[in-house]
Amino acid sequence: MIDARGVRCPLPVLKLEKRIESLASGAVLTVLATDPMAEIDIPLYCRQRGHAYLLHREGDTLRFEITKA
Repeated sequence: MIDARGVRCPLPVLKLEKRIESLASGAVLTVLATDPMAEIDIPLYCRQRGHAYLLHREGDTLRFEITKA
């Protein structure tokens, strides 16, 4: 899990990119973020690299469940 709450973009995406490289295909990574730009940046990153994702809102927190391609 990556807890990027309180961190401004692009840092949540950069943390995601660094962590997901070490995971096996099919692994799921959770990213928590509060920056509204993460709602745009993280899905864009996932689409560009073929990763699947689900987005859940928990109050002010965005919770991404990302499955590595």
